[in-house]
Amino acid sequence: MKTNEKHATDKTLSPELLTKIDAYWRAANYLSVGQIYLYDNPLLKRPLELTDVKQMLLGHWGTTPGQNFIYAHLNRVIKKYDLNMIYVSGPGHGGPAVVGNTYLEGTYSEIYPDISQDAAGLRKLFIQFSFPGGIPSHASPECPGSIHEGGELGYSLSHSFGAVFDNPDLVVACVVGDGEAETGPLATAWHSNKFLNPASDGAVLPILHLNGYKISNPTVLARITREELEQLLRGYGWTPYFVEGHEPALMHEAMAETLDIAIEQIRKIQNDARVNGNLTRPRWPMIVFNSPKGWTGPKIVDGLQVEGTFRAHQVPLSDPATHPEHLQLLEDWLKSYRPEELFDERGRLKPELAELAPKGERRMSANPHANGGALLRDLRMPDFRDYAEDVPAPGVCGIGDVHVLGPFLRDVAKLNSTQRNFRVFGPDETLSNGLEALFEVTNRQWNAATVPNDEFLAPAGRVLDSMLSEHQCEGWLEGYLLTGRHGLFNCYEAFIHIVDSMFNQHAKWLKVTAGLPWRRKIASLNYLLASHVWRQDHNGFTHQDPGFIDHVVNKKAGVVRVYLPPDANCLLSVMDHCLRSRHYVNLVIAGKHPAPQWLTMDAAVKHCTAGIGIWPWASNDQGVAPDVVMACCGDVPTLETLAAVSLLRAHLPALKIRVVNVVDLMKLQPQTEHPHGLSDMDFDELFTKDKPVIFAFHAYPWLIHRLTYRRTNHANIHVRGYKEEGTITTPFDMTVLNELDRFHLVMDTIDRLPQTGDKGIYLKQQLKDKLIEHKQYIDKNGQDLPEIRNWEWPKSPAAEHAVEPH
Repeated sequence: MKTNEKHATDKTLSPELLTKIDAYWRAANYLSVGQIYLYDNPLLKRPLELTDVKQMLLGHWGTTPGQNFIYAHLNRVIKKYDLNMIYVSGPGHGGPAVVGNTYLEGTYSEIYPDISQDAAGLRKLFIQFSFPGGIPSHASPECPGSIHEGGELGYSLSHSFGAVFDNPDLVVACVVGDGEAETGPLATAWHSNKFLNPASDGAVLPILHLNGYKISNPTVLARITREELEQLLRGYGWTPYFVEGHEPALMHEAMAETLDIAIEQIRKIQNDARVNGNLTRPRWPMIVFNSPKGWTGPKIVDGLQVEGTFRAHQVPLSDPATHPEHLQLLEDWLKSYRPEELFDERGRLKPELAELAPKGERRMSANPHANGGALLRDLRMPDFRDYAEDVPAPGVCGIGDVHVLGPFLRDVAKLNSTQRNFRVFGPDETLSNGLEALFEVTNRQWNAATVPNDEFLAPAGRVLDSMLSEHQCEGWLEGYLLTGRHGLFNCYEAFIHIVDSMFNQHAKWLKVTAGLPWRRKIASLNYLLASHVWRQDHNGFTHQDPGFIDHVVNKKAGVVRVYLPPDANCLLSVMDHCLRSRHYVNLVIAGKHPAPQWLTMDAAVKHCTAGIGIWPWASNDQGVAPDVVMACCGDVPTLETLAAVSLLRAHLPALKIRVVNVVDLMKLQPQTEHPHGLSDMDFDELFTKDKPVIFAFHAYPWLIHRLTYRRTNHANIHVRGYKEEGTITTPFDMTVLNELDRFHLVMDTIDRLPQTGDKGIYLKQQLKDKLIEHKQYIDKNGQDLPEIRNWEWPKSPAAEHAVEPH
């Protein structure tokens, strides 16, 4: 839609205000160029010399002037409408703009007093940018007002919507780069408007920064017709307004007029919902801001056009040392902003320009929503012990661990319904993953059309799982957490890999912000992975991949935690801990299918608090050294280990067996590597210094070797886990294919215990025969052997459940 329909004399900006906003924009541009280039002479008090220029020039100019323009105009509407607004910079490497504007607002100097509001502070501001020991070229965690670094493109809109859920007063101005708009996550994120409740949520104002180019190619959206672009955006459900041109005075007026229209439309939509009860999905406004790439920068360099081309993307004047003419071009460029009109003799922004910025927490760089830990309130939590599974004896069958967790999460959602600070996110899998109890107290939030057969869809709800996009669920949750709330992401284990790189970015954010005293800690990012590798019998090989654990473990030990509870009571204890924690990524893996339960709630709490321990009731080495340690981590590996132990104790009763279960995976690392790690002494007490350890693990075996390679007894640790073998088959056969089953575990043990002698040899033969019988049975009957399906932990392991002779 056009924005020039007002009468020519009916201007949004007075001539005086237009002049001031233009000067403020020039000041931001000057600071941005200075960050990329200058080592000294920050105010050009003398002619520019080569020694004033950084030796290594890094940064991205192309997106910067447009963002500076947008930021200056957002400041105006914040003041005019008293907006509670934060700024999300989607284009990659937009750091010069965001840092420069936070400095002009004064926030940067308040947080970093050494970067003072004078010439000396300007010099330090310039030097630190993309400089060893300084700051990155993104809107990084070090930058006040940032909740989105932009190191990886595609998530600005997702983060923005996550920020406004349950924040009815908040507006997020989200600048979307036209290169970023080509990513799958961003293209999908336009649909987030179908999940926004205008009555109880805030608003996102997307500003598509259409400057035409990526690093060395045009952008797709800049090379389609205006009509096609408008149809695309309207098809996503937006009302697009176009601000287009290159003449600053005309663009200032057009942008001011358009922003006023957009803000007034947002307020009208919200008022209609909040006062009149109209929850019909609105067409929210958005802006397409079409300005030249590298606007106001060098137009021609070395005979080639730069402004308005891909050549403006990074550093337009790349090497003044070997191209002396570039030094003069740089000086001319800096002087074109007329810094003497912008800064006083001391180097401070002139008061009449500083007055344009909002005050206090209305500054986008000082808004507490951009430092969400400052707003974080503890969850109201029920006592997880009240949801305990009854375990009168080890091995009783349960309904499925995640199904037991569901009522606990239901009541977490219920208890925090008035605070509106807890949500569950997932890609259409909340029911599939066994959390159906949530829908007893809440709906899925959904603001698109509904039909009579739909279930649990409503304009407001604590669950966001009606979009089949892991990227959006992750981005929404991250935005929700970064602005001071709590949440949980449940997903199929195999497909959480879709957000591998998003997890990377968030983990890096947590690592960096943990070292910034002014950044308050946020609630942990909690993953619950159900529908896991060992119970994908009807989905087959495509759904079998436990490798996300390896990916998480790569991150800094101060940030990541990995839990594999063996049963429902342990899952309850672990999840209670995770939801209360701060500033971690917690990965929890649990099953949803009926499975044996091992520990009473009291025993589970003790076991999970320790994170690892001997299960005395399953062991028979009390008072003596064990012959073998049978270790397990994960629900199915625990089942198979205990089944193997029952066979060993029945057939080889003289063996002394110690069963060690691991809940907290990071206990295996030395304490010098991870804060949860065991000391060498404690590790040796559990696993011995010289006895065979048969370790059944949920995921890829080599991760256990990686975590324990420094341990005394590492050479004797033999790991069974997922070996990339799978198909559509029975649950037990999945373990057989990967040699994690009870029979292979027993044979492994015998191979490493020569003292078992002939008894061991005969037992191995029986087990090999049993594996053949198993294969024949499932091929004929399509289900596991009755003795597998109906297996129970024996009351007297030494006397029961021997292998039937043939």
